[in-house]
Amino acid sequence: MPRTLSRSEVDQFKAQLCAAAERLIERRGSTDFTMRELATELGCSPMLPYRYFKDKDEIIAAVRTAVLHRFAAALEAPLPAIADPVQRSRAVGEAYIGFAFANPQLYRLMFDLAPVERGRYPELDAAIARARATMTSHVTALVQHGLLQGEPEVIGHLFWSSLHGLIVLELAGQLGPQPGFQKLRAAQIEALINGLRRR
Repeated sequence: MPRTLSRSEVDQFKAQLCAAAERLIERRGSTDFTMRELATELGCSPMLPYRYFKDKDEIIAAVRTAVLHRFAAALEAPLPAIADPVQRSRAVGEAYIGFAFANPQLYRLMFDLAPVERGRYPELDAAIARARATMTSHVTALVQHGLLQGEPEVIGHLFWSSLHGLIVLELAGQLGPQPGFQKLRAAQIEALINGLRRR
C-alpha cells in the first residue's frame, strides 16, 4: 500500500509532471502525446500520473496555468521601474514579443487551444484573467494622461490582437525579410496610436 504523501510532496510531484508535459509539448509542437509517453518522460509507471490528475486534459490545464503565470510575470517585471506611461506600454510590448519568440510552442499553448469552459479549472481561469489584465492594464495610464482616447480595455485588446497576429505570422514564417517583423511592428504601433490619439 503506497504511503500517504505530504502536501508539499504532492505539489512537488505535480510540478515535475507538468514540467515533463511541458517538455513534450515544446519538442512536439503540440499537446499530442499519450499518458504513457508522459510517464516515460517523467520516469514513472503509466498509472502514477492518475493519482495526481484526473486525466490528460487536467494536466494540460495545469501546464497552461503555469505558463500563463510565467507570461504575466514577464510582462509585469519591468513595470515598477518605469514611471512614464509610454515607456511602460512599450516595455510591456517588448516583454510580450520576447516571451513569444523565446517560447513559441508555449505561446501557442496559451492562445491556440480551444477555450475551456469557465469554472472547469478555476486556477486556469485566474491565470487567464491575470495575463489579460497585464496585457491591457498599461493602456489605462495612457488614457488617464490624455495620450489616447477610448476605453482602456478595448484599446488594450486592439493592441493585443494586432500584435498577436504579427507574431503568429512571424512564427509561421509568413512575413519574410521584407518588410519584416520589426518594420511592420513599428508601422502597426504608429497606425494604432495615431488612430487612437486624443484630439
